[in-house]
Order: sequence, then structure tokens, then C-alpha cells
Amino acid sequence: MRALVSVYKKEGIEELARALRELGYELLSTGGTAKFLKEKGIEVEEVSNLTGYPEILGGRVKTLHPAIHGGILYRDWVESDREDLRSLEIIPIDLVAVNLYPFEEMMKENLSMKELMEFIDIGGPTLIRAAAKNYFRVVVLVDPQDYGWVLEKMREGSLSEEDRAYLAWKAFSHTAYYDGVISNALKNMLDIEEPAKELSIPMKLGKELRYGENPHQKGFLYHSPFEDVGVSKTQVLQGKEMSFNNYLDADSAAKLTLEFPNDGVCVIVKHNNPCGVALGNDTREAFLRAKETDPEAAFGGIVAFNDTVDERTAMELTSMFLEVVIAPDYTPEALEVLSKKKNLRVLRVLGIQRSFEVKKLSGGFLIQDEDSELFRELKVVSRREPTPEEMEELLFAWKVCKHAKSNAVVISKDRRTLAVGTGQVSRVDSLRCAIEKAKRYGLDLKGAVLASEAFFPFRDSIDMAAREGISAVIHPAGSIRDSEVFQAADEHGIAMVITGMRHFKH
Repeated sequence: MRALVSVYKKEGIEELARALRELGYELLSTGGTAKFLKEKGIEVEEVSNLTGYPEILGGRVKTLHPAIHGGILYRDWVESDREDLRSLEIIPIDLVAVNLYPFEEMMKENLSMKELMEFIDIGGPTLIRAAAKNYFRVVVLVDPQDYGWVLEKMREGSLSEEDRAYLAWKAFSHTAYYDGVISNALKNMLDIEEPAKELSIPMKLGKELRYGENPHQKGFLYHSPFEDVGVSKTQVLQGKEMSFNNYLDADSAAKLTLEFPNDGVCVIVKHNNPCGVALGNDTREAFLRAKETDPEAAFGGIVAFNDTVDERTAMELTSMFLEVVIAPDYTPEALEVLSKKKNLRVLRVLGIQRSFEVKKLSGGFLIQDEDSELFRELKVVSRREPTPEEMEELLFAWKVCKHAKSNAVVISKDRRTLAVGTGQVSRVDSLRCAIEKAKRYGLDLKGAVLASEAFFPFRDSIDMAAREGISAVIHPAGSIRDSEVFQAADEHGIAMVITGMRHFKH
């Protein structure tokens, strides 16, 4: 029996090689791996001795030879294959253990294109794919975590065809991921904007979650190799395991905090919608102001900050039931206070990178750039100009509204939300819900501003806002009845600003 071992990363390879020798396998290997094994006192034959050709082109060509691939792809149940091996004196290879050049790691280094191309493995994927294709006879190992159980079954003589098929599936998944990383890295490096006609999005399993959106659904967390930071890679400092929905809500909350890079903000999210957002002189004040928008919705919510959480803020956070707290950092005193809530998930998020979004639909996928812009232009379309204070407030409300589920409206005053209306099938219904909720909590809407993430199809929302004393409105415009909406603003003395950019969120 013969095994070919050629690895860049040497994790577990000494143990694997020794065990294979004990099982009676002859070992073949390439230069670096052969040298490593020989230094460990393990007998191994170099591939170059078998092929009669040295490694050439600086190691670019090592295993691409019929003596190697004939030995791997040989089918012992096909007479013509048996004749070929006899006539060419090729010895079958029964096991292939390979891992690949570290392209993923090296793409994060400041390398030139020529330098990076040297870390694209050619022989390794070819060996893996050949062995996986012929799994009926050949064992293929690409994951060191498989070495142990495979060796145990080999010792018992119980390694089945189903086991080899499973290893083949892992092998093809591995090479597909590897090629996906290369393809996407080149697209990014070359600033290619056109969509790929054939697309592979590489993802690496982080962990299996307890369940998906609901307990009867399976859920998994995957990481992108192109984003070093983000909610999927957050540091969970304490608390219960994060759930599928926790991750979704945490991501929404963290992304909304990015809209306020120069202000201290608190965002409270419930069911993927902001239910309270406020600026404050410190994190405690921001949290208390945000919570006032909707104390009921804040119960069991996700709270995110863009500044360090201190002890005073932690005391307020632990005074109610919350699922998750997210911040870039915490003082030691704050962590001590938060630790008293054993189930509270406390996350440290080191940043978020903008990328693209993938949505599954039956029969395919939808892919789009992330909604990273805020507005195209700010244009006053009413007779009355907004005051500087109103304009600042309008932009605050607009940023929040961008992150609420459509149809969405946000009413705000003094840099905090008074009400958020989301997810209704008509815009005026969203406004009705927002107004009713603000009144329920005794919040004064006079002098507040209103943001709508898309145009107003009719003037009815403006008339309703005016009755509540709302003084300024911001929206994208684009309705066939824009003139009627603008006229309603003028009739009520409302300042109206349009952005030329909508922010649907479905």
C-alpha cells in the first residue's frame, strides 16, 4: 500500500505518517514535507525519485506526472487500467493527504500581484480532486481533524466506501472554497465591477447554532474570508450562546451605529427594527433617551453603542431584561456589573466592513451592494427653509429610517427617536402606528421632524403630520403626486427636504 503526503501546514502530519507506516504504507512526499518527515526519523520516498524528474520551476511542478496521477486515478475494477499500470510499471496510490498553499492568509499581506500568484496551489488541488474523484478506491484527507477517526477505522479494517465518499465531499468543498477565495480576491484587487457569469461565494463554517429563526429550523454561522471584522466575528465576552436571531439583530444594531461616527449614539433593536435611537453626552444618557422611545419594545431587545460602556451605563443596562449588549469596548468596572446578569450576551465588536448582501429566493439568489450611501442631494422643495436645527434633526431621523423595515417612518426631536413606524403595507399606516405609539408614552410631537425612507404616494401623511405639530419632513420624492405632497407642506408651513435616494429594506 502506498500513501502520498504533501502538506504546507504540518499540523498532525508526523502522527499521521507514523501511523501509516505502522499500518504498512510506503510513504511518498514532496520536498518540504519529505524533509520534515525525514528529520522526524520517518522513512519516506521523495516524489522526484519516483517520477525521475526533479521539482522544477522553483517548486511549481512537483507531482504533475503520470506516475503520480496514474497511481491515484487507477481503477482496480477496470481491466484496461490494470493493463496500463502493468505496462507502465505504475504503482497504485491508496491514500492522499494534502493541504494547500496559504493563499487566503497571504492575500491579506501587502504583496504585489506577482508575489501573491506564487501562493496559488496547482499541484495540491489536482491531487485532491484526483483522489476525491476516485474515492471508490482512494482515501483523501484535507482536514487534520479527520486523521484520528480515519486511522482508527483503518486499524479496525472498517473504513467504508461511505466514509471515503464523505472524505471526497469534504475534499471537493475544500478546493471549491480555495478557488472561490482566489476568484473573489482577484475581483477585488482588479476592481472588477461587472458581475461574474459564474459565481462562487466562499464561506467558512464558524459554528452550528442551536437552531435557525425558529426551533424547527437548523442554523449555522459562516464567516467571510474577506471581512476581518464584523458581528459574525465578534468577541462574546459573556452570556448564553448567540442565536440565529441574536446575530441578525446585533448586525442591524451595529450597522446603524455606523451612521453616527462623530456622535455618541445608542441603538435599541427589536426583531431587526430600530425601536429607539438617541444621541447623548455619554453612553448612559444615550441609552436612557433611546429607551424612552418605546420602553416595552426595549424589553428583551438588543442594545448597541459606538463608544465604551462605563459602569454607570452598565448599571442601567442590568436594571432590565436585555438579550444582547454590543459595544467597541467596556471598562473593567462595567464588565463586572454586567457579569451579574449571567445570561446577558455581552459582545465586543471591533468594526464592520461594507461588502455585499445575498438573499435566497426559490430557484436562485439575489445579490446586491450594501446600502452604504445616505443621500444623493439635499434639496429644499418647500417655501419655508428648514432651520439649521431642523436640518440637523432631519438628518438624524433620516439615518435611523434608512435602517428600518419598509414601509418605514421615523419621528424624532432633540436627536432621539420619538416613534418608529415599520413594516406596514401602506406608508400612512406606518405613520399612524408611530403617532399612536408616541402618544401612548406621552411624548410631545410638536416641533418634531418626520423621515420616510421612500416617497409619500399621497398628501395624507403630510396632513396627518401637520395635525400633530410636526415641523419638517425629509423623504426621497419620486411620486407622481410629488407636487401635491409639496403643496401640502407649504399649506401647513412645513419645511420639506428631499434626498433623491430611497432606502427600501425588505
